[in-house]
Amino acid sequence: MPYVNIKITREGATAEQKAELIAGVTQLLQTVLNKNPATTVVVIDEVDTDNWGIGGESVTARRARGS
Repeated sequence: MPYVNIKITREGATAEQKAELIAGVTQLLQTVLNKNPATTVVVIDEVDTDNWGIGGESVTARRARGS
């Protein structure tokens, strides 16, 4: 039973976009690894940009200064 955890920043990904990610990852696992789609679990975690850090600072701070 594959378990895939996708983490994205919380910036307005639509329900349709998330559904497409879930379907696409499930299909990819079936195609490449012959995994059963019925037992494939995909979880999408949305993280606030204040809680996502790159290079020692939050994404919010990086974006505020234009990086």
